[in-house]
Amino acid sequence: MRIFLDANVLFSAAVEASATRWLLSAASGYAGLVSSRHAWEEVRRNLQRKRPEHLPGLASLQPLVRITNAHMPHLTEDLPSEDLPILAAAVASGCTHLWTGDRRHFGTWYGRQLRGLTVVSATMLADRLVEQGWNPEQGL
Repeated sequence: MRIFLDANVLFSAAVEASATRWLLSAASGYAGLVSSRHAWEEVRRNLQRKRPEHLPGLASLQPLVRITNAHMPHLTEDLPSEDLPILAAAVASGCTHLWTGDRRHFGTWYGRQLRGLTVVSATMLADRLVEQGWNPEQGL
């Protein structure tokens, strides 16, 4: 399993005591984690502007997440233009899953395939990790 992390997931995971951070850390033991330079920089800018105290939390994620510059031009999916680079990088980097909290733009794709990726929410990802043997009660 190879999971692409949307910018909103990284933003939430930058908060070291967050449930998203906990799930991301667990996922790193079962899957490769990938995001794009585009998403990483978007998160860094947003944290700098809105929550600068969480910038160290983002930096501490770097060893867990492979940052890619991969992309695919000319995607025509019915998504807002700002989401197309995320989808393009996820597909081009060979991911199997796209983890996003963006229900407004990706919600209709949750649990379904989009360009070969299974789009998942945090809950769906946790369920898949449990199927692979993860015990969420460990490490609590």
